[in-house]
Amino acid sequence: MSNLLEQVIAISREVGQFLKYEQAKIRESEIEYKGRSNDMVSRADKEAEQRFVDFLSKLLPHSGFIAEEGTSTKVGKTDNWIIDPLDGTTNYLYGIPCYCTSVALQRNGELILGVIYDPTRDECFAAEKGKGATLNGTPIKVSAQTELEKSLIATGFPYDNRDRGKQYLDILLEINANTRGMRRLGSAALDMAYVACGRFEAFYEYGLNAWDVAAGAVIVREAGGNVSSFKNGADFIETQTIFCDNRLIHSGLLDFLKGW
Repeated sequence: MSNLLEQVIAISREVGQFLKYEQAKIRESEIEYKGRSNDMVSRADKEAEQRFVDFLSKLLPHSGFIAEEGTSTKVGKTDNWIIDPLDGTTNYLYGIPCYCTSVALQRNGELILGVIYDPTRDECFAAEKGKGATLNGTPIKVSAQTELEKSLIATGFPYDNRDRGKQYLDILLEINANTRGMRRLGSAALDMAYVACGRFEAFYEYGLNAWDVAAGAVIVREAGGNVSSFKNGADFIETQTIFCDNRLIHSGLLDFLKGW
């Protein structure tokens, strides 16, 4: 691993352990709502993001930030960190052990580094472009499953654009009927990490932002997987439609998403 990746892993572990320690201390009065009653943010989210920004600003002083809670809006000329300090906030606030930190580095518009850390399982997924992906330092690869009907698929439900909810559920039911089943964890970053290490064959969702998927995209690709939009393009951040898989069930699963 490069020194840069090692340092991002270190701060991710530090912030993740902070979140785990703070979880039981969060009070209802410290929870805010971003528009909808199911899109929550807590004191822990904000403090976790501030810790990332403070550390990463020193690590690469010229860098900018694309961060969910808006702690810093500085834009870098070449380097920008994309941060979700707490992916799975609802799980976190309800005591469900499925949440993580997610950090990616974008250089000249290209995603080159990603780290996802799950403090509840002490699992750190990391990757740097051209150097492979790891889980707690051990190399990982996507699943070798070639049959769609034997594949386990993950998805999520967006907070907005609910007018297309029925269409989304229809697609979900079709995929569920033609695979081994569906899972909905409530953390897009972990869904993608699980594709990277072979626990899921694929993951798809719409309505996600850059900080939800950037780190996962690097890790999935470096683990040998595919990352694209529902239309099989590279514009998954711009279109807010993310599809990732092990490449071996790619065309069969994308067929279900063509009409989106």
